[in-house]
Amino acid sequence: LLFIGATGKSAQIPLYVWLPDAMAGPTPVSALIHAATMVTAGVYLIARMSGVYALAPEAGTVIAAVGALTAVVAATIAVAQYDIKKVLAYSTVSQLGFMFVAAGVGAYGVAVFHVYTHAFFKACLFLGSGSVIHAMSGEQDIRKMGGLAKKIPVTFATFAVATAAIAGVPPLAGFFSKDEILLYAFASEKGGGTLLFAVMAFTALLTAFYMSRLLWLTFFGKPRMGPEVEHHIHESPPSMTIVLVILAVLSAVGGFFSVPHFLEPLAKLPALKGDPDQLHHFIVGASVAIAALGIGAAAWFFAGDASRAAAVRGRFEGLFKVLYNKYYVDEFYEAVIGKPLHWISDKIFLRVGDRFLIDGTLNGLAALASGVAGRLSRVQSGSLHLYAFLVVAGLVGSLLWVWRHG
Repeated sequence: LLFIGATGKSAQIPLYVWLPDAMAGPTPVSALIHAATMVTAGVYLIARMSGVYALAPEAGTVIAAVGALTAVVAATIAVAQYDIKKVLAYSTVSQLGFMFVAAGVGAYGVAVFHVYTHAFFKACLFLGSGSVIHAMSGEQDIRKMGGLAKKIPVTFATFAVATAAIAGVPPLAGFFSKDEILLYAFASEKGGGTLLFAVMAFTALLTAFYMSRLLWLTFFGKPRMGPEVEHHIHESPPSMTIVLVILAVLSAVGGFFSVPHFLEPLAKLPALKGDPDQLHHFIVGASVAIAALGIGAAAWFFAGDASRAAAVRGRFEGLFKVLYNKYYVDEFYEAVIGKPLHWISDKIFLRVGDRFLIDGTLNGLAALASGVAGRLSRVQSGSLHLYAFLVVAGLVGSLLWVWRHG
């Protein structure tokens, strides 16, 4: 679910953050991380070790539960974000949850299928956000955008295709992989069930909603940016848009390559509880309805001046604040882990361990050596008369000792 990153205080050693916050960076880097490495590693590891997990069914249950929780929590957070890249980042976390749910119910090939399709539309979305940010002179707040569809048409078209793909609109790539995940979440004999399906269906609905919200606030409605920014809005150069077009095409047709069946010899799909044809018809219908409902709801709430969305937000201001602040996970870890670790580091390791024990020992030895040397140095006064007196006194003392003791 959660965290690697930084406390945000310059005087402290980085400790933790929400995953998407750790992914802040140039959009090409974000595209690579969110479309490939960050997603592939964990899902691929579980799929690659499917034989081991098959021997421990309880592990699959844990994976599916964590995946479902991850998906729904990240999706609810994405609904309340205004930074264009943060919406996409929490979308990645949510889609990771979908992949792990598929792996948890034994459909490892389906999990890899979603890794594959997700790479196309998420890379397109992140690079598209980079094109938007470029056009907006660095602005990332979607509340300060709007009306960009006509100003940057290529970026808009490719972003719209990728948005439809992640929302599950048929016959785009995301529809096929997400449809398979919902199918096995509902009917897999290795952990599928109504509750898991309901959670994932609700998450799919949220996905279609918050991605359509992002598309609407960014590209539709009246321009909300300042006149200086609006004057300089222009389409990105071909070096950026050609890549967007390629990724948009792959987001549209990538789902026609059936990865689960290609991987069947290596990762056999689990049996379904019920008639496969009826289940497929039900899931396809449900998937289409979910995508349509999410997109329609976003269009209804944010049409015109988005007054309906503003009214709902005003009515549920407390809930929106919780979602906007990411359930206060960062604040919780700062209080429970960050501050205690900082106190231990400062009071014990720094003051007691470093300054008192290590520095104190070294400084004490140095002071001892300096003090002893200072006292011994007094013997060397530089007076020849004193040296002669001491020599004579020493000889006299020696002679007396020899005479007395033989």
